[in-house]
Amino acid sequence: MKIALLNHGCAKNLVDSELMLGLLAEKGHEITLNEDEAQIVIVNTCSFIHDAEKESVQSILQMVQKGKKVIVTGCLPQKHNGDLKDAIPEIAAMVGTSNIREIANVVDKVADEKNEEYICMISQKPEYVYPENVERQQITVGASSYVKIADGCNYHCGYCIIPNLRGAYHSRPMENIIDEVKSLAKKGVTEVVLIAQDTTAYGIDLYKKQMLPKLLQELEKINGLSWIRIMYAYPAQMTDELIEEIARNKKVVKYIDIPLQHSDKTILENMRRPVMDYEELINKIRAKIPDVTIRTAFIVGYPGETDEQFENLYNFVKKMRFEKMGVFEYSREKNTISYDMSEQVKTNIKHERYKKLMALQQGISYEINQSYVGKKLLCIVEGFTDDGLIILRSEHDAPEIDGLVYASSTKNVLPGDIEHVIITKADEYDLYGEI
Repeated sequence: MKIALLNHGCAKNLVDSELMLGLLAEKGHEITLNEDEAQIVIVNTCSFIHDAEKESVQSILQMVQKGKKVIVTGCLPQKHNGDLKDAIPEIAAMVGTSNIREIANVVDKVADEKNEEYICMISQKPEYVYPENVERQQITVGASSYVKIADGCNYHCGYCIIPNLRGAYHSRPMENIIDEVKSLAKKGVTEVVLIAQDTTAYGIDLYKKQMLPKLLQELEKINGLSWIRIMYAYPAQMTDELIEEIARNKKVVKYIDIPLQHSDKTILENMRRPVMDYEELINKIRAKIPDVTIRTAFIVGYPGETDEQFENLYNFVKKMRFEKMGVFEYSREKNTISYDMSEQVKTNIKHERYKKLMALQQGISYEINQSYVGKKLLCIVEGFTDDGLIILRSEHDAPEIDGLVYASSTKNVLPGDIEHVIITKADEYDLYGEI
């Protein structure tokens, strides 16, 4: 039987999907990227916020309607388990976040025509441990690749369900990460993007101290690798040692993704986030890492957020002028600390605050992009448009979430090449130029 996989959610989920495909390939299963020609479809789901759940459920229903045998994996079955099966009884099997190693056995049972039994492989207490020694079957093969250095989370932020779905923080052994990156570099990957629920806590559980600086030093030595990008940094773990290593390391792009979530101290306390001087932290990073790009994210409409507290956030963003920024409207999720809080903010107020903050950021982003006009930027080739333009991404932009660079050239280039682009034009999010 042919097996297809639909992936939802974050880059961490994408890596899980690729690991599952690797486990299936090891057992000789036939995999297709076209679900229409598959008899079994695995839907790897996201359950971070309500909208993500809705998207995952729609995929499950579509596959059921097409008559596929559907296996649901990831965060949605981990969170809803029996309720999900009751809602969609046609689901053939469910596999939780800690149980992806079992995917080949589950597929075998679902493929067995004699077996009509529903299969459920969900650990009541999730504990995600990376399945090492599995060759990922990459869904997106290109110039860059995500590398998961840890999973799980030891924080209990007021709005977040992740610790309930993924369990405690588990770092991967450093030698395994290094071997994986060496293998990717041999396949032609020139940029690795390091991901975890919190990359900056890497190693604390395994080695009893922060080991991300050491990991970066080891990755720098790998031949064929040009760029290393760090995502999902945690403000309290941005140590001087780490900042100095990012500044020193020639392969680490000067880009830090550090979701701050808010700037008002009372809201941060209520969110169970680090209450610290974020302005001082950002100024320190910018002073020590010249030309650094800082990406952050904020939540508006957290329970109890007053107009004054939102204005504090608005003024903070206006002052700090983040190069990249995302804004999320607070999503009320069961089994989180904030779910039962009184003073839930009305939907229309959350949306107004979202629009106001995004409009401010759009103007900041436009001005920052205009400052690149006439300058030379180092960019990685991603592909080509139908009309012959080269699609690139600058070192200031992470894959899939930030902007692109569109350039013309008389030179022949290939995906993965690193080129200097002279920027001739810019809009709010994308840049245009010539190689």
